[in-house]
Amino acid sequence: MPERYETESRKLLRRLRDTLAEEGAGQERLDRITHIIADSMRTEVCSIYLLRDADTLELCATEGLKPEAVHQTRLKVGEGLVGRVARTARTINTGDAPAMAGFRYMPETGEEVYSSFLGVPIQRLGERLGVLVVQSREAREFSEDEVYALEVVAMVIAEMAELGAFVGDGGTLGQPHQHPALFRGGPGQEGEAQGHVWLHEPRVVVTNPVADDPQAERERLQAAVDKLRVSVDDMLASAQGVDKEQAEVLQAYRMFAHSRGWLRRMEEDIDRGLSAEAAVEKEQSVARARLHTAPDPYLRERLHDLDDLSNRLLRILTGQGRETGAEMPADPILVARSIGPGELLDYGRRLRGIVLEEGSVGSHAAIVARALAIPLVIHAEGITTEALNGDPILVDGTEGVAHLRPEESVVTAFRDKIAMQAQAQERYASLRDKTATARCGTTVALDMNAGLMADLPSLEGSGADGVGLFRTELQFLINNKMPKRGELAAIYARVLDAAKGRRVVFRTLDIGSDKVLPYMKRQEEPNPALGWRAIRVGLDKPGVMRMQLQALIRAAGGRPLAVMFPFIAQVEEFLAAREHLTRELEREERLGHPLPERVEVGAMLETPSLAFASRRFFEEADFISIGGNDLKQFFFAADRENERVRRRYDTLNVSFLTFLGQIVDRCAEAETPLSFCGEDAGRPIEAICLAAMGLRRLSMRPASIGPVKHLIRRVDLGEARDVIETARNRGDQSVRPAMRDWLASQRQGNGA
Repeated sequence: MPERYETESRKLLRRLRDTLAEEGAGQERLDRITHIIADSMRTEVCSIYLLRDADTLELCATEGLKPEAVHQTRLKVGEGLVGRVARTARTINTGDAPAMAGFRYMPETGEEVYSSFLGVPIQRLGERLGVLVVQSREAREFSEDEVYALEVVAMVIAEMAELGAFVGDGGTLGQPHQHPALFRGGPGQEGEAQGHVWLHEPRVVVTNPVADDPQAERERLQAAVDKLRVSVDDMLASAQGVDKEQAEVLQAYRMFAHSRGWLRRMEEDIDRGLSAEAAVEKEQSVARARLHTAPDPYLRERLHDLDDLSNRLLRILTGQGRETGAEMPADPILVARSIGPGELLDYGRRLRGIVLEEGSVGSHAAIVARALAIPLVIHAEGITTEALNGDPILVDGTEGVAHLRPEESVVTAFRDKIAMQAQAQERYASLRDKTATARCGTTVALDMNAGLMADLPSLEGSGADGVGLFRTELQFLINNKMPKRGELAAIYARVLDAAKGRRVVFRTLDIGSDKVLPYMKRQEEPNPALGWRAIRVGLDKPGVMRMQLQALIRAAGGRPLAVMFPFIAQVEEFLAAREHLTRELEREERLGHPLPERVEVGAMLETPSLAFASRRFFEEADFISIGGNDLKQFFFAADRENERVRRRYDTLNVSFLTFLGQIVDRCAEAETPLSFCGEDAGRPIEAICLAAMGLRRLSMRPASIGPVKHLIRRVDLGEARDVIETARNRGDQSVRPAMRDWLASQRQGNGA
């Protein structure tokens, strides 16, 4: 690059910095910026368009276009060349703008005399803020150096907007992070919470985007990179003994840290006038832009690595660690891109709610959030960029929505909703010691799901009859190494102690698919939900399963023990797993350890194949639990992690209820106890239908037991079965509308 242009680039940035340092309202500053850019780049026009809302751009300042068009000219994102830059976050450079497809002429601006057009996005770490445009009469494409200079200027404008440099008049010029924002994600854990934001990783704020001494900035950058490389090398050295695949991931991470190309690009940014911090952030923005468009999962993972390295480097340069000195609010709502189960457990029940940009309904974080009964929203894209520590926030985990800095009317409506639910919970508390006996005299046992010791106090308070599913994998997921047999035995013993004689069903290790242990080699599978998981892992690698079974036997200490094997697809798998348990019981007896008073051995029916197993399976199993979440996804061939398809299929679909009815009949013929475990068991309307189909034991999250018990006690299950049969005979696809109408008539008849 010519030295002259380097100097001009730095000179432009210095002029911008100086004018931003001057007194003046936001509009004055924007006006001065457009004048400086047009003058420095020798163009007739410079214009700044900022986003008024997520879909609308507004001309906020201009040098060269008609002044009266400012704050009057608006266009949609995607409309015209300016709108296309905003939508794609990509630069447009043309010598003949009117000839380009999608060009939109705006007569109120007087731009018809200008041919050349250069538009660059104003954005910060993927957050779209607006578009910076220069135009000239001369029909020419701008040089690569000119394009780069304008991109650097746009980045500085974004940084200054972040720091509130444009607060003032003009409608769109309010300081960022002040306006209400709605984030529509997905439900990860039901429930509502009101509180204040606590960022898991506070955003690094760059306060000095422009620097005068490139050599000094290069030296600062090199020193920080050296420190980063040492820390990455240390991390790799301390990870000796990990499996080959984990080592490859760490080596790829190290490769990025030692990349000459990455360092060279940042040094070039510094040469053009940026500070070391701003240079790091500019390259991070480029990586994030590529991240959103990369089709290759491996490439996306590597770009995540680069993003993480950039954050580490920024923290070294600025000295801004995770501990910023901010005090956690009394009602914290955790906001993060993603979080591991161990980190989440460190926060514990202090959290009122959680909002994640990533994650899934089956992720480790979601499992822990459900265990702690903390409302969780996933896929809330962009919230970590928008939120600041201490911002008021409302979390609706049931709907998958987060209201950041909500308006008072939204807060009022939300509080009313929470208050109504609190009143309902008080009403349900009075039923705690009563059975879920319907008006027809049929009693349905209501169990709770658990996975952590923190769940067990809910057993008493919820009125649950027992623990229908204790997820044993959580103890494995939250540790960085395989837990020892003695540790597991102690945990399981405490679970049985807390149950105080109530039945606890321990499901053996259900790993694989989306639940990969930190110390376990990840298996790359095209469809992991249908892959090597749960009992398949246990039978292929029996050492861990035998160790877990020994721990369960010792934990029982002479008390009754119920063990359930997950994801059984055929009878041979169940028989093989049960044989392992039988051998461990014999071994413990030889060692002189007390055996359980009695042992129940059950299976989770999560695959349609098992419903059609031979009669022998139903006779051999001591009990069967339908795993509703998995069974439904396989029945409908609809991935429960895929928001686009999972909501299309209803549990109350006539075909699915008919299938469940067949399972009920087969268990009844063999006199094998049957239960239903899953999210649907905890939804009152679904629970009524399941009970009406003949299921006499349901297992759900503790908070759902009260509402389900309340509704069961108010209805006649025989009448509910008639409603289902009528809908089926009528040819309805789902019995839900008919059931809702019938329940409404029941409430009216009861005067409710």
